[in-house]
Amino acid sequence: MAAVASGLILVDKPAGWTSHDVVSRTRKIAGTRKVGHAGTLDPMATGMLVIGFNKATRLLTYIVDTTKTYRATIRLGHNTTTDDADGEIVQTRFANAVTTEDIQQAVAGLTGAIQQVPSAVSAIKIDGKRAYQRVREGETVDIPAREVTVSRFEIEDVRRSSDGKTIDLDVEVECTAGTYIRALARDMGEELGTGGYLTALRRSAVGPYHVDDAVTLEQLAESFDYTDISVAAAKLFTTRTVSETEATDLIHGRRIAASDTEALLAAQLTDGTVIALIADAERAGTIQAKPEIVFATMEDITGAHS
Repeated sequence: MAAVASGLILVDKPAGWTSHDVVSRTRKIAGTRKVGHAGTLDPMATGMLVIGFNKATRLLTYIVDTTKTYRATIRLGHNTTTDDADGEIVQTRFANAVTTEDIQQAVAGLTGAIQQVPSAVSAIKIDGKRAYQRVREGETVDIPAREVTVSRFEIEDVRRSSDGKTIDLDVEVECTAGTYIRALARDMGEELGTGGYLTALRRSAVGPYHVDDAVTLEQLAESFDYTDISVAAAKLFTTRTVSETEATDLIHGRRIAASDTEALLAAQLTDGTVIALIADAERAGTIQAKPEIVFATMEDITGAHS
C-alpha cells in the first residue's frame, strides 16, 4: 500500500540515529525509495522528525521552513569540540560565580532576531562539502554568521553541581528554521565566561506537528500509520475548493480563476482530495491561479467520483 500511497510520517527519532538512518529504515518499512525528511536532527538528539514519502516529499520544502520547538539541557563550565556531549572537552571555566540574574540576562541577549554562527560540525555545505566533513579531515572551518529568530527562550530549571563548578540549565526554545541550539549553548557560555555545551536535545515540534503524535520506528514497523497527503496539505495551507473542471485544468498545468490572495493555497475537491498547491500570478496583464506543485492525477479525480 505504501508503495502507491503518499503521505507524512511523524517519527520520534531515537538517540544515536542520524536522520539519514531514519530515512533508510523508513524506506524499507514503506517499500518505496522516495522518502525524505524535513530538517536534520543530530545523532545525539531525539524527537520530531517529519518524514515524507512518495508525492508527499514535495511538501517537505514547506515544512523545513516552519518554526521548530526544542527542549534541551545546557551545561555551563566547559566547551567541547562539537558544542555538545558527543565532543571532547577542550576548555574548562568554572561557573561558580554565575548568578540566576546573569543567566536571565544572557537568555535575553539570545532572544529575538540574532546573528548566529553555526557550529563548525554542522551539516552546512561549504563549497559543496558538509562543514563536519571538513572538520573531520582536519580543516579549519569558518562559517559566516546568519540571522535567525529565537521567539521564545525559557529557563525551566537551574541545577548547580555539588562543587558549584558546573550549572545545568533545562530550557525550551522556539525558533526559526536554521537555528542551532548547540550554538545557543556555546554563545550563552561565552556570554557568561564559562563555556557551554548541550548535554541533551529533544525536538518537540515542527510547525503544526508535535512529537506527542509521533511514533517510534518499532511502532511504525508494526503498523504503518501515516497522514495522507491530502490531509497533510490541508493542515499546512489554507484550502480552496475547486470544481472537477478546475481540477482537471490544474492537473494539466493550466491556470484557473484567481484566488485573490498572495498566499499559497491547497486546491482540493469537495471530498477533500488535494489536487495541487496554487498561487496567483500575472500573465499578459491578467491574474490567475497557477499550479505550483501538482499532486493528483486524472485517476484521482475519476476514482473520487466513480
